Amino acid sequence: MSSVPDNDAVFQPALAAQQARRVALIVAVAFFMQLLDSTIISTSLPQMGQSFGVPAVAMSIGITAYMLTMAVFVPLSAWLANRFGARTIFLIAIALFTLASIACGFSQSLTAFVAARIVQGLGSALMTPVGRILVLRNAAKSELIAATALITWPALFAPVVGPVLGGFITTYLSWHWNFFINVPLGLAGLLLVARFVPGDRDSEARPLDWSGFFLTSLGLAVMLYGLDRLAHPEDGMLPTIGSIGIGIVIGWFAVRHLLRAEHPLLDLSAFKVLTFAISTLAAGTIVRIAINATPFLLPLLFQVGFGLRPVDAGLLVLAYFLGNLGMKTVTTPTLKRYGFRNVMVVNGLIASLAIIACGAISPQTPWGLVVALMLVAGLSRSMQFTALNTLAFADIDARQRSSAATLSSMLQQMAMLFGVAVAAAILNLSQIVRGGAVPDLFDFRVAFAAIGLIGLAASLRFLVLPPSAGAEVSGHSGNN
Repeated sequence: MSSVPDNDAVFQPALAAQQARRVALIVAVAFFMQLLDSTIISTSLPQMGQSFGVPAVAMSIGITAYMLTMAVFVPLSAWLANRFGARTIFLIAIALFTLASIACGFSQSLTAFVAARIVQGLGSALMTPVGRILVLRNAAKSELIAATALITWPALFAPVVGPVLGGFITTYLSWHWNFFINVPLGLAGLLLVARFVPGDRDSEARPLDWSGFFLTSLGLAVMLYGLDRLAHPEDGMLPTIGSIGIGIVIGWFAVRHLLRAEHPLLDLSAFKVLTFAISTLAAGTIVRIAINATPFLLPLLFQVGFGLRPVDAGLLVLAYFLGNLGMKTVTTPTLKRYGFRNVMVVNGLIASLAIIACGAISPQTPWGLVVALMLVAGLSRSMQFTALNTLAFADIDARQRSSAATLSSMLQQMAMLFGVAVAAAILNLSQIVRGGAVPDLFDFRVAFAAIGLIGLAASLRFLVLPPSAGAEVSGHSGNN
């Protein structure tokens, strides 16, 4: 008579785990489409400029419009998910992104292209945080590492493969197909979400905090615009510094409002949770800045510093990506054996030293050694990203999930731009001090060393975590 309960006890957790992985994989498909689009466009800007009859530099407005639209609407995503259901908003986000991609591909003028990119930015703004909410609501804590690893791989894969794929498509097809490639991915995402992701909605629909939305969106948009300009010092530093400063001031007012409002747009109580705060706001953001700078610097190093052809540089960066994939199978057992604190300190030091080592190689370095370094850098990058993204939500309760997912997405977006901006600024500053017309190997060594040292300092910050941090998620006993 006891066989039925025993079978249920065995099969129910297995079914729940299978469902969590399925939802995470479906969300990862949408994330990949979004991140691929963000990285693939840069290779086709000159051709697009020719098609629209404008200088290539004018095409940067398409990237800026996309980024600023994301910044404006990301803070709204948690409220929309709670009000209308995360599954519904995720479907709308994918549909908007896919339709806007089609419009981008068929654009006949810069104005039409920018309008389509704004709609794309809206879809992207909702997609990332709401996708995380879906994963968090469908994964038990014991499945969080596996689910997080699945939704992390697009962020590791897309920045590496995007420029290579974009160059191939632009060369052998046309720039239009850089956007049309999103159509099958978007349709697949819509069908999979509709078929396999369960619907959900919070029981309490709170009123929209319009003041919080205005202050948070404006502050984030102005800040990100300033960070984006930081990578282009030739445009003048005064507007850049001014934008960053104004963004910080508006952000201060936004935080003050969110702490005082009866129904704040975003619940900041998640920052009182040590594991979330250190993984997103403190050391985690600084580590992400260092790691995000690397995919930006490596292609430049190989092409400008080494003088390699783009295809040869792409093959070396591919080894970096293979390292990212190779770590996936060992992430869960490693975290279970050693715990989050030990892994994030030791692996963070390895990742930072690998970044510094990238500045020590030269065209005379044996290619086998270069490839080995790329693999180590990729392996450590993958481990650190997965550990950071998992630990962030290890101690977040159900009430805080929506706001925590949105806050995490906002900070990761800032870290991504900040990483590129800081790397570009250091590279340009070294070149100016040296008096060179173009960057050379010395400038890249300075940039990699500075970025690596930033990562080293941030990695040691994880020592403030208790040995048992995130143990419910990792299964680590905390005695090692």
